[in-house]
Amino acid sequence: MVFIGSWLMAMPASATESITQAAMATESAAGHLTASKGSGGGIPALSVTMNPDGSEDYSITLQILALMTALGFLPAVVILMTSFTRIVVVMSILRQAMGLQQTPSNQVIIGIAMFLTFFVMSPVIDKINTDAVQPYINEQISAQQALAKAEDPMRQFMLKQTRVKDLETFVNMSGSNATDPQTVPLTVLVPAFITSELKTAFQIGFMLFLPFLIIDLVVASVLMAMGMMMLSPMIVSLPFKLMLFVLVDGWNLILSTLAASFGTL
Repeated sequence: MVFIGSWLMAMPASATESITQAAMATESAAGHLTASKGSGGGIPALSVTMNPDGSEDYSITLQILALMTALGFLPAVVILMTSFTRIVVVMSILRQAMGLQQTPSNQVIIGIAMFLTFFVMSPVIDKINTDAVQPYINEQISAQQALAKAEDPMRQFMLKQTRVKDLETFVNMSGSNATDPQTVPLTVLVPAFITSELKTAFQIGFMLFLPFLIIDLVVASVLMAMGMMMLSPMIVSLPFKLMLFVLVDGWNLILSTLAASFGTL
């Protein structure tokens, strides 16, 4: 190093300047080459292509990313945009009316509600598959067109189950100028649909509660007349409620009535 430094000091000033300029030019060229590679390469997988008609085509990577993000909202879609809410609320009220605290268990109730939801929603699912999923898989329509076609059957199902009063309430709250139910946005339609579903579920639950309530009142009156005040009426009435439910084929009646209440079959 000492020898190289002495040699550079012994060189003429013009030669030293030329070496310095050559080194700077080399560094500038290398930096320009690196910048050109970085700006020209980019991330080709995450790209958006503009079509002549003004529409945009997203790369497969972006479409997969959007799909995986949408899967996070799948539980909310199943619970809030299908028949699941009405079914699971009615089943929970039925369990309370019969006086059974943990039978059927929550897992059984959720399982029954899920499969009955698939049964009720099967016409809607088939229409979405025919109009949106299969054409998109066959590359006949774009992703945006597939989403629009998949939205229409779900909208028709929710509109059919939503009360006009509930829909008008949320339309007024949102300040929307929509006059036709078909033009109501989903952000307004979904809460109106859930409100209507909860009201319907509580109405059905009230009708289910009445016969079991009558049995509880009769048993309590008989025990009171016999002077057996220390005996809980719930313990005595439970076998009678189970016997009544089995004799009238309760599960068949309730599940078939719940499925038929949507009017989509």
